[in-house]
Amino acid sequence: MVKLGQSSFRRILLSRILLLSVPVLLVGEYVTYRKARSTLLETARQNLTESAVRKAETIEQWAKSLKSNLIGASENSMLQSVEPKDYQKFIAQLGQRLPAQVDCLQLTNLKTNQVIASTCGQQPIQSLPAKFWPQVQQQQTLLDDKSVYISLSWPVQPEGKANDKKLALGAEDFPEAGKEGRDSQVSLVLSAPVYIRRGNSRQLSYALSLQSALPVQTSAPKGSLAGYTVAIDQDGTILAHPNINRVGRNIDQEADAARLKSIVRRAIAGGQAFLHLFSFERNGVELLAGYAAIPSPSTKQENSKWIILAVSRLDYALSGLEEIQQVLFNLIVGLIAASIIATLYLSRDLARPLEKLRDYALKVETEAPQAVPQNFQIREFNQLSEALNSMVQRLRSWAGELEVATKEAQVANQLKNEFLGNISHELRTPLNGIIGFIQIVRDGYCDDRDEEMEFLQRAHDSSMQLLNIINDILDIAKIEAGTFSMILEVVDITQVLEDAIDLQAAQIEEKGLKLSLPEPHAPIIVHADPEKLKQVFLNVLSNSVKFTESGSIKISVRLESRSNSGSFNGSAESTNGQGGQNDWVVVTIKDTGIGIDPQQQQKLFQPFVMADGSTTRRFGGNGLGLAISRRIMESMIGSITLHSAGVNQGTTVMISLPVNQQSSFYFQSQDLVKEKGNYKNSE
Repeated sequence: MVKLGQSSFRRILLSRILLLSVPVLLVGEYVTYRKARSTLLETARQNLTESAVRKAETIEQWAKSLKSNLIGASENSMLQSVEPKDYQKFIAQLGQRLPAQVDCLQLTNLKTNQVIASTCGQQPIQSLPAKFWPQVQQQQTLLDDKSVYISLSWPVQPEGKANDKKLALGAEDFPEAGKEGRDSQVSLVLSAPVYIRRGNSRQLSYALSLQSALPVQTSAPKGSLAGYTVAIDQDGTILAHPNINRVGRNIDQEADAARLKSIVRRAIAGGQAFLHLFSFERNGVELLAGYAAIPSPSTKQENSKWIILAVSRLDYALSGLEEIQQVLFNLIVGLIAASIIATLYLSRDLARPLEKLRDYALKVETEAPQAVPQNFQIREFNQLSEALNSMVQRLRSWAGELEVATKEAQVANQLKNEFLGNISHELRTPLNGIIGFIQIVRDGYCDDRDEEMEFLQRAHDSSMQLLNIINDILDIAKIEAGTFSMILEVVDITQVLEDAIDLQAAQIEEKGLKLSLPEPHAPIIVHADPEKLKQVFLNVLSNSVKFTESGSIKISVRLESRSNSGSFNGSAESTNGQGGQNDWVVVTIKDTGIGIDPQQQQKLFQPFVMADGSTTRRFGGNGLGLAISRRIMESMIGSITLHSAGVNQGTTVMISLPVNQQSSFYFQSQDLVKEKGNYKNSE
């Protein structure tokens, strides 16, 4: 029954998800925006710093190239041999061969100070000094950079324009920069002497001059991270700027003079970095400038520097943020819409499983429940359904286990009854023989003393058989109670095996079985209880004799190397010096008897179990021999295994023990060979 004040599950879920998701989305958008801005800003700083270094290297290489070209042209042999009337033609051809950045090339007569050849008119581009070069050139002397006279040529300010009113940054803010071209920048004017041979000496006659504007970038379009070029002399004079009105001014006149001076100081000190400028251009426009320094091309002073700046507007450098903002806005709108749609579907997907589980829970009290609802889209509900099914399955499994336990108890009771019947039969048979033989002797029915001794011997044999049965029962009882004890000592397993064979030799010979033995070999020392080990051999040999009507019994001994899985008092230590490997002795007893069904083989090592448990079985026995043998071998860190291919196909029993490290076992007999590091019977 719905109560007042209650809300629907879907409405509560929708409101809670929106209250949580929208602030998270907004915070995520802000953090993403700040991270993107920081990354773009760091990229712009690095690019502008690298751009300033590249611009500085370009200007430095440009100045060196001008000097080397001028010196080479002034020493040109053609200039020495051409007639004065052909100087104009020579200068024109020379101007075509020089780099494109050379704006003007002039040849001036130093005696008359007249331009006699020029590529840019007869107006001198430089006032030449009177005594800068020697009048006579020494023999074998070549011109160098010190022979070049350098001066700056300042651009002519356009008339009718304010000195600092038009301040802009991008190509659209400098419409006249492209029109005025190289005339809007400072030019470097270089002059070199030309010596003409007269007689035996070379006399100073002419000066070869060239003019070239600074190779600077005058615009920084939006999105460009190269920046426009600003060049400042060491004394603070602006040498290059996109706005011609700023060229020639000193940075002391700028609103951002303090930061510009800081840039000059850092660059002169060898720094290559960046700095933010806030008042270098329009007020309120923040700039980002990378800077580097080069030796001044216009002076021969060693410590004189030019500072080259790569400048860009901060909003131009971060122009990619606009696209990021748009993407983030679209993303957050889409995520909010997706959250609402997902919430509607989610509330439906959550409500339906709850209703099904509710209906199932309500039906449990009134009627027999059917299968638990499954195949939900939500993992937790499927897990809950699986847990309910698992609980039902466990109850069914427990019921099945109880049924199996009941059957096992019935089987155990049947085995107990069979064992009691077998034991009573096994005990009664020798006991009746003992009583009968003794009564015959007591009543005097024997003809002579030899017949009396024969009956007494038979009574003794029956009593020993009875004692063996009782000993087996006591042994298995001690084993089950955990009180079975052994005395381990160093023994020769081959001697123990020979003793057991000797005890069974009469029965083997009596049944006419062929016994195959390994040839004599050196002792094999193991750590074992000799009596208990002999008992194991006797149990196995007696079974082979008992269940083999005709044929043979083959006994073999071999050594094999096994991984070092454990040792007992040093008995399993390696004797061959290889770490992690132990030598084991394996005694194999193989007969051609009745064999065993493979499905019954593992049961034979359980107490009171025989392949044929009925009292009318063909062969005698109490079913304890193999069980006792396995427990004895396991107590001596050994093993016993049984294998048979099937009924009437014989049985093979393998008894294994680790060789003691004191053993001198390596065989000299011809029936054992070593194959792949293991000893194997050659037969």
